[in-house]
Amino acid sequence: MSNAEEAVSALEGLGLTEYEARCFVALVRISTGTAKEISQVADIPRSRVYDTIERLDRKGLVSVQQTEPRQYKAVPVETACRRIREDYDSRINAAERSLGQLEEPDSRDDEGMWAITQKEHVTERVVRFLEEAEETIHYLVPATEVVDRPILDGLQSAADRGVSVYIEVPTGDDREEFAAAVPDADVVVAPDLETTSTVHDEWPAQLLMADQEAIVAAGVKESDLPDVVNETAVWTYGRDHGFAVWTRELLDDRLEERDEDRTTDD
Repeated sequence: MSNAEEAVSALEGLGLTEYEARCFVALVRISTGTAKEISQVADIPRSRVYDTIERLDRKGLVSVQQTEPRQYKAVPVETACRRIREDYDSRINAAERSLGQLEEPDSRDDEGMWAITQKEHVTERVVRFLEEAEETIHYLVPATEVVDRPILDGLQSAADRGVSVYIEVPTGDDREEFAAAVPDADVVVAPDLETTSTVHDEWPAQLLMADQEAIVAAGVKESDLPDVVNETAVWTYGRDHGFAVWTRELLDDRLEERDEDRTTDD
């Protein structure tokens, strides 16, 4: 595929019709041209150039010189891309508003339990729950390598909002790294996280509970590919969901044990 064809395809993906994209790319290539010249370069019928250029003019992507024959010129690429981006964002916002009005006010996409099969989506879900947290965050990280920067930023952002953030990590070195990245969190060493069990080549990666109801439980598994580790997870909302009830009970027990240990140490 040539550069011109790639540009046409990209512009179509951003909302231009095929003829609009072809005419604009043709004008970028020749700088200024007549309808006949645009037709030849864009490889579209000359009769279609006029209405296509008119639409591009309304979108602010071309300038028209009132000569005989008329001359057409593309606006600078940077200007065109900015205007296309603004139009694209405007349509996305309009779609978001319209779709939002269709949602049932009291319905949530969180009923039941949901699976995630790609690492980046695991991170996205964790970050979303961190952003929505209002009171407490309890975060266990047996496999610290799965924690991406957006998660660390989300933890600190929650702490900045006044959310109580409690993080458990396997080693002292991990504690130092997390304490540096999330200075307003309570980061503790939980040695039992260093000895988590492996079942079918899978082992625990991270467990998040926000506001005692939003939960992400993730595991990692070695891939057949060298140095590749796959992360999968399940997540749920809801105080009354069985998985959430059990997870909340187990994590609350851990907090009670930590409090008892601290009291004994004091």
